[in-house]
Amino acid sequence: MTKTPVSGLIIRLSVPTVISMLVTNIYNLADTAFVGQLGNSASGAVGIVFGFMAVLQAVGFMFGNGAGSMISRLLGAKDTARASKTASTGFFASLLFGALVAVGSLPALRPLVLLLGSTPTIAPYAEIYIRYILLAAPFVTAGFTMNNLLRYEGKATLGMVGLITGAVLNMAGDPILMFGFRMGIAGAGLSTCLSQIVSFAVLLTMFLRHKTQCRLSLRLVTIRRLPEIIATGLPSLLRQGLNSMSTVVLNNCAAVYGDAAVAAMSIVSRVIFFTFSFALGIGQGFQPVCGFNYGAKKYDRLTAAFRFSVCLSEIIVVAMSVALLLFPGEIIRIFRDDNTVVAIGTRALRLQGVAQLFLPFCMVTEMALQSAGKKIGASLLSTLRNGLFFIPLLLLLSRLRGLSGIQEAQPLAVVLAVVPSLILANRFFRSLPSQGQKDAPATPPGDS
Repeated sequence: MTKTPVSGLIIRLSVPTVISMLVTNIYNLADTAFVGQLGNSASGAVGIVFGFMAVLQAVGFMFGNGAGSMISRLLGAKDTARASKTASTGFFASLLFGALVAVGSLPALRPLVLLLGSTPTIAPYAEIYIRYILLAAPFVTAGFTMNNLLRYEGKATLGMVGLITGAVLNMAGDPILMFGFRMGIAGAGLSTCLSQIVSFAVLLTMFLRHKTQCRLSLRLVTIRRLPEIIATGLPSLLRQGLNSMSTVVLNNCAAVYGDAAVAAMSIVSRVIFFTFSFALGIGQGFQPVCGFNYGAKKYDRLTAAFRFSVCLSEIIVVAMSVALLLFPGEIIRIFRDDNTVVAIGTRALRLQGVAQLFLPFCMVTEMALQSAGKKIGASLLSTLRNGLFFIPLLLLLSRLRGLSGIQEAQPLAVVLAVVPSLILANRFFRSLPSQGQKDAPATPPGDS
């Protein structure tokens, strides 16, 4: 982590992360495509529940990135004992919070799906689908936490194995349960539930078989480390939580224009997340490199890693955006062969394809701040891009420009986030010493 050339190191760490994200997104897209065969209302239901799944991801990422950022700096400072305590605390807290979300949500499914933006015709489908997601909630949150812990240890390949296993099971289970057993959308929900439980089990065995530096044990849980984990993971909670809130607001705004609008914007969101996952995987490969070298005070390597990650992510995003701009209608039609859905989705996909060109720098800056323990700056960037810019713009533009404004809000929010990202990146790197300290003892991180 502190000696291998950063370009090769980031690529090596990014490959399994990119593969994991691609496979995960492929099975999300497979859900969308299979359920799309049941009609616009069922297709819209997947988009509604996707907003709720973002809440579960937010919890898992908060504990995973919070504990992970701390353990990467602790391992960089060669403090394995404290790293194991931090990892165990993050894991069991995530498992507990996932269970609490499930227990609190199961008794109120209909109000929940209406709150998430269901129309009266989408609600019955969404209610069936979300019930299975809630049954798997503790495994979803803890699974995301373990995957991030592995990534921050530099063991992204192990995380990839767990995620791919679950993804393959889900892709195989969808057609079997939906059409073979004639379960319809309930089959899609059950397939997702079972795949998440299996993925959790596979990831857990990586720790139980001692393939990691950190151990997971209930005896190692230290409650006093929990506030630091939550504070460090707050940017992830804000990022994912605001994504969920934004999805809810988007669904409610789109619902005014019917199920076709909800289905179209849901498809666009998933396609964009899939294409950007290539660049996001590069950023996640950068995070452990950043954390380790910040903890070891190798500041020159951190700076080089940041520049390489931004450039490589931008190259990938440009390539993805070309496809979105040239073939938007054809891409939308893969998931729902409906002329109204295609027409609405085509313009939205083109606009977001252009806007995502600005995302790599914002994303890598946010990840650098979080990995270095700069909680306030990372939280600010997450809040601006995913909430304070997007949600007000969505509400304002939907009133001023109708459906066109709904299509334009998120791309504009991304562009506006560039300026604060530039300011915070400049401030962070100017605060680092100009020369890395190769032999200086690292200050034990965790309280920065």
